[in-house]
This record gives sequence, structure tokens and C-alpha cells, in this order.
Amino acid sequence: MNDISGAQPSMHFDHALSRTAHADYDPPTVLDCNDVNIFYGSFRAVTGVSLAFHRHEITALIGPSGCGKSTVLRSLNRMNDLVEGARVEGTIMFNDENIYGKDVDAIEVRRRIGMVFQKPNPFPKSIYDNIAYGPRVTGMKVSSMDDLVEEALTKAALWDEVKDKLKQSAFGLSGGQQQRLCIARTIAVQPEVILMDEPCSALDPIATTKIEDLMHELRNEYTIVIVTHNMQQAARVADRTAFFTALADDTTGDRTGVLVEYDFTSKLFEQPADQRTEDYISGRFG
Repeated sequence: MNDISGAQPSMHFDHALSRTAHADYDPPTVLDCNDVNIFYGSFRAVTGVSLAFHRHEITALIGPSGCGKSTVLRSLNRMNDLVEGARVEGTIMFNDENIYGKDVDAIEVRRRIGMVFQKPNPFPKSIYDNIAYGPRVTGMKVSSMDDLVEEALTKAALWDEVKDKLKQSAFGLSGGQQQRLCIARTIAVQPEVILMDEPCSALDPIATTKIEDLMHELRNEYTIVIVTHNMQQAARVADRTAFFTALADDTTGDRTGVLVEYDFTSKLFEQPADQRTEDYISGRFG
């Protein structure tokens, strides 16, 4: 790979290298996409994506705007179902079950594969009720809602900051605290996978650092997939990284997202197999 020191800050991959240094490192696959094509009406937004996500890993999806990263992310828990005209071809297996199977409950899929959005979106309720909302509406059997709320907020590294104001409005929290609240709200319904769509793009550097540190902690219990435009963030947090780009139709100009390369983060950034990946991460493209 060419020297790109003038194009971007150096990247460090200590967390990924430490996990992949062992010859027997082979975590099980949790989500497996096989030849996935995603359409909005007649427009093909993403084509031919085959991609596996592994237990207790963080996977980053990177690439230029319009390359289908968020579209792929939303397909992993059927969030695209909420968009009129959207459809998915191919298979997305979650623990060996096709989440788009005709008898699969999309609501249950979204409980087990939670989503944290780009901008914090707390409900117009108290901090406590934000966390309790999911368990209540899904009918979860909870021995103590107070304990569940505390546990979720603790896992989201927010408990110590809010434990004395649980009945106050969630809108009184800072942006970074609101995003951690949304993560806690996702955790409260006991998912296996957490999807994050640019969760730090609206946050300042200090709040971003807290979210990134939190992701490292959550990886011990959950599988995490994150979309990010920040390549340094991908390098800091992700065990593996997938690079997407967009191909333009010569006739219509429509841009369709394609997966170019997927590998351990350190290898993808330091020794990319595809010239398009190198061009993107060196700043010559996108």
C-alpha cells in the first residue's frame, strides 16, 4: 500500500490485533448476508452483498455517501420494511434463520437486533420511562423494572450521571448522554445484536470518545455493527471493516451500492486487496 501519511492521521489497531493474534480465533457467525439485493421500487440500491458478522465483534461499514451502507444496516433488522416500496432479495440469516422468512415476526427481529440512530432520539418521557418503555410494550417478564433500568443504564455508562434524576425529562440530558440513553433503551429489551448508524456524527469529540469506549465494553456481551464516515473511528473501534462503493448506471446515472472488500480492520487499512479501497482510505476518491 502506498504511503498515505500525508493524507490522514496514523491509525492504530491494537484492539483488533490482540484479538486476532491467536491461530484459533474463529468466532461464530451471528448474521450472514448471502447475495443480498435491496430495492426501493424499481431502483436497485444495493447489489450482490455477501457479508458475515461475528459474535462479540464490532464490524464497521465504511464508504462514500450513497454507497448503501445505511441501507444494508437497516436491512439487518428489517427496518427497511417501514419504507414503502422497499424489498430485499437474497437471504439474511440470524442464528441460522432467515429474518425475511414468511413466518418471521419483524417486531421480534427488531427486539433481538436493536438499532441506535444517527441523532439521539429519546422519547418525550422521563429517563426511567425511556428505558422501561421497550420491556413494557413487548410484554417482557421482568422481576424488577427498577433493577432492569439500573442495569441498562449501567451498561450504557450512564447510571452514575442520572441515578438521582430518573424522573426528569430525557430532553434535559446533553447530546452525548441522550445517545447513551438510546443505547441503554436498546439494551433494555435484551438484544443479541446492536446496529449503530453513525452514532457519533452529531456529537462533540469528548462525547464521541465516551461512545467509542462504551462500544468496546458492549462488545463483550453483544455483536455490534456500525456505519461510520469517520475512517479513524473505524480503525479505533472495529475488529473487521467492510468497504462499500457506488457504481453509476451509464444510462440513468443511478448509483448502486456494492461491497468491494471485507477483512480484519488492520489488514483492510494497511494492506487492502482492492485498489478502490486504497484510493478511498488514502483520500484520492470519495
